[in-house]
Amino acid sequence: MVKHIIIWTLKDCYDASEKAEIAKNIKTNVEGLKDKIDGIVEIKVQTEHLPSSTGDVMLDSTFVSEEALKAYAINPEHVEVANRDVRPFVASRSCLDFEI
Repeated sequence: MVKHIIIWTLKDCYDASEKAEIAKNIKTNVEGLKDKIDGIVEIKVQTEHLPSSTGDVMLDSTFVSEEALKAYAINPEHVEVANRDVRPFVASRSCLDFEI
């Protein structure tokens, strides 16, 4: 199995309430991909964080294999959510993938 962790930092032009709404939309729509894309074992989005955090939103997902992760990356359902609900609002993205 493969872990796929992403930390997104939202753009500074949004205030706290706007960031909370953006994070809520990311959570709802990214977690909604679980039953739509084969190969996802688990997918969770963390939107609550301590003030010491340097990111705003974290994706913690598990895939059956590296091939499943690669297929997820180009899946039209994922691409639509990423282009609509994530990318327009994100200033930076960090990713770590590893086998478990």
